[in-house]
Amino acid sequence: MILGSTGSIGEQALDVIRRHPDRFEVVALGTGRNAERLAEQAAEFGVEYTGLGVDAAVQLARDVDADVVLNGITGSVGLAPTIAALEAGRTLALANKESLIVGGDLVKRLAKPGQIVPVDSEHSALAQALRSGAHEEVRRLVLTASGGPFRGRTRDELHGVTPQQALAHPTWDMGRVITTNSATLVNKGLEVIEAHLLFDIPYEQIDIVVHPQSIVHSMVEFIDGSTIAQASPPDMRLPIALGLAWPERLSNIGVPIDWTKPATWEFEPVDNEAFPALNLAKQVGAAKGTFPAVFNAANEEAVDAFHDGKITFTGIVDAVREVVDRHDAPSELTLDTLAEAERWARAEAHRLFAA
Repeated sequence: MILGSTGSIGEQALDVIRRHPDRFEVVALGTGRNAERLAEQAAEFGVEYTGLGVDAAVQLARDVDADVVLNGITGSVGLAPTIAALEAGRTLALANKESLIVGGDLVKRLAKPGQIVPVDSEHSALAQALRSGAHEEVRRLVLTASGGPFRGRTRDELHGVTPQQALAHPTWDMGRVITTNSATLVNKGLEVIEAHLLFDIPYEQIDIVVHPQSIVHSMVEFIDGSTIAQASPPDMRLPIALGLAWPERLSNIGVPIDWTKPATWEFEPVDNEAFPALNLAKQVGAAKGTFPAVFNAANEEAVDAFHDGKITFTGIVDAVREVVDRHDAPSELTLDTLAEAERWARAEAHRLFAA
């Protein structure tokens, strides 16, 4: 089952399945609004069950028998389908990081060991590397970041960048919100929270290193001093294929590194003054509860405000911090309190932009 089938993740997942028609059967497809493309996909793969919208995705995940549900929905609206898939006992191939980050302990309480398989390239890389040792042998996780289009710039130099510049990502072709999040490093901050929740590693043992070539997707450092890295040319079909078939590897998915050609891989530390989103994300993740939901919702509104010319590029994370600082978390974490926290964060962000 593929939710978000007409988006980038969904289309690439179907490409993986085309290459292995004897390995997979697509039993259901869900998407947000592209009914025409959904119908084309259903016809090609002989899919009986399809649905439009989040409520339909929840129903598919809950009621249609499937071994694996790939959640490729964009944004925190993917939380309800994630919960439905977990409650139904499906293996969840998770590309919708927001549902785990926002749902936090709510999702973790539902998930059985091994039920969630990460599809983000960085977390897929970590999952692969972690097979090299026991949990107690891990010293730290190291997530790589391309650095986005503004790598090497100071905070003062970032103040006046334009939306067009922020969307010029050097490696990945993504949507407006994710591409802007990569430029602010908010996306990497969300991935730190995701790594903590997926692998039960404390935040102080999760680091970020800038790697502009995006060949090494993440690394695990072990207590004996060795570091295991997963490397491949950037291609999301590789982690998608692993998400669908985990822990098996499928043939004919990605193009391997060409070791006959000279290449240089660079690694450098993050400038936390220029890119404060990472430290803020760790603070939010450690606070738990509804704080990650507030962080994520406020950021989505701030990204829109930046592209609408209401705030500066550096104002995105400044606004998110101010909303987070004003948040008074409820005592109980439920779907209702999460939804209310998100509504509050969006409204609070808009009040800031109107001031």
